[in-house]
Amino acid sequence: MQAKNLIYDGSFDGFLSAVFHVFELKLKHVTIQNQFENQNVLFSENENIVTEETKANRVWKGLKSRLSSLGRYQLYYAFLSEQPGIEDVLLDYIQYAFSKSNPIDKDYSHPSVLKLAQTAKMVGREKHRMEAFVRFRLTKDHIFFANIEPDFNVLPLIQKHFKRRYADQKWMIYDIKRHYGLFYDLEKVEIIDMDFPTNFDFTKTDSEYFSEQEFEFQKLWQDYFKATNIGSRKNMKLHIRHVPKRYWKYLSEKQPE
Repeated sequence: MQAKNLIYDGSFDGFLSAVFHVFELKLKHVTIQNQFENQNVLFSENENIVTEETKANRVWKGLKSRLSSLGRYQLYYAFLSEQPGIEDVLLDYIQYAFSKSNPIDKDYSHPSVLKLAQTAKMVGREKHRMEAFVRFRLTKDHIFFANIEPDFNVLPLIQKHFKRRYADQKWMIYDIKRHYGLFYDLEKVEIIDMDFPTNFDFTKTDSEYFSEQEFEFQKLWQDYFKATNIGSRKNMKLHIRHVPKRYWKYLSEKQPE
């Protein structure tokens, strides 16, 4: 039988729909690829998978009976890593889980279990970093705006944190790498996309979009950072360890004057 390359829409439900297809047809030689990362696989036949919530839910329900809560959390976190080939690791993990009667999420002798746990840990770290390093700027329409560029697709993971922490403020967090964001309107969080001007610089505070109050706020942060970084006490290596350089452009105290 010719190998199959299943193409899904990039969503978690889409991936689970592809997994359902594998089990339903008892496919043996198969790969799963995000449609945005699709590359021709030698000697494989491409097949587009339609996302069906009912089928995705059936797979997830089955996984609930086979995996611990840790295993399910690791599965979802690893999916959000978007690493090349992660879908095939997840499929192998799921097939292994369904072949066993006991939870397999700590069976690190299995390569896919180990890989999934390691990947989920990296995504979890990125989630916590984003929660710690996001800095909001006040726009002229009184919405607190923050832009991020995480290594992994962690927006779905951080929305609860910010909804709980800033429940009394309208805010928006936008992933400029993946071109979508979260908007909280004091009641619910919605997924949004936006058309920014082609010359829009996310690392600067443009007076056309942001309030004067925000400029004053950034000045306070910059002054504080200077005061706490007097030459004799400055430990740049330690600071980099606490705040990785790739996050600096999103911190108010690092904004150029």
